[in-house]
Amino acid sequence: MKLATLRNHHRDGQLVVVSRDLQRMRAVPECATLQAALDQWDAMAPVLQRVADELAAGQGPFEAFRPEACAAPLPRAYQWLDASAYLNHVELVRRARGADMPEELRREPLMYQGGSDDFLGAHDPIEAADEAFGIDLEAEVIVITGDVPIGCSAEAALGRVRLVGLANDVTLRHLVPPEIAKGFGFLQSKPATALSPVLATPDELGPHWRAGKLHLPLLSELNGERLGAPDAGVDMDFDFGRLIAHAARTRRLVAGTIVGSGTVSNRDPAAGVSCLAERRVREQLGGASALTPFLRSGDRVRIEMRDPDGHSLFGAITQTVRTGVAA
Repeated sequence: MKLATLRNHHRDGQLVVVSRDLQRMRAVPECATLQAALDQWDAMAPVLQRVADELAAGQGPFEAFRPEACAAPLPRAYQWLDASAYLNHVELVRRARGADMPEELRREPLMYQGGSDDFLGAHDPIEAADEAFGIDLEAEVIVITGDVPIGCSAEAALGRVRLVGLANDVTLRHLVPPEIAKGFGFLQSKPATALSPVLATPDELGPHWRAGKLHLPLLSELNGERLGAPDAGVDMDFDFGRLIAHAARTRRLVAGTIVGSGTVSNRDPAAGVSCLAERRVREQLGGASALTPFLRSGDRVRIEMRDPDGHSLFGAITQTVRTGVAA
């Protein structure tokens, strides 16, 4: 089944079940919000699935699905944990600044805890006070977990994945170095993250979801031109089971925790990129005299994943950059 959240007069919006083709939707009176569904998943999942089956069969009332009316599926979440599961991306960035790849990064995931109190809808603008901050997109795959016990194994952790989707984890590149130098990590350099309008249960993804990875290209475009389409299942060094287990090594994770893959990246340059930083690194390593600029006011970003028949799985993240916004 596929789920989304419509904007209404409540902070957490209205949960709706969306048809597989993203054309129809229906609210579920028994469950007002996605977080409420996650909190009582065993009881609510059959109810939501029944609505999904009825939508698929053309039964019962429905409304036209309008992704532009959607908030983030979880407008605010209890936890947002983002990783760097694609070591190719990490290696490229470090090589560009002459740094070696520490062996410990090959053994266990790199992960940070991001701001989870304000996720953007897929059509909300990317806002920044100044283009000089170095505004960048980062196209990622995300999962939403149920409750995860402390010390959960990687294999068991995959059974705790409730939903799968996409994210644009915006980064202000020029604010990263001074924050990292302080030794605590990201804060100002990581503004609000946008989520795909729709999330899907793993079973909805069929053979494309296997071994804790989503095996399909992730499409990124800037102003209508393709940046890349790296396969999210290729060159992912830590699958989502490993990522969730890493986060749960010393504490429990509550239902509604969002875990990100980090920037999707393939070793094959022909796959393109999922962020401008990686494109710039490749240009730098190739001896280019001028590098691709970071995002500017008015730029349009699109992130989407489609099945082999060309059908959008989660709807598209389509955002326009708006600068001059008070920080």
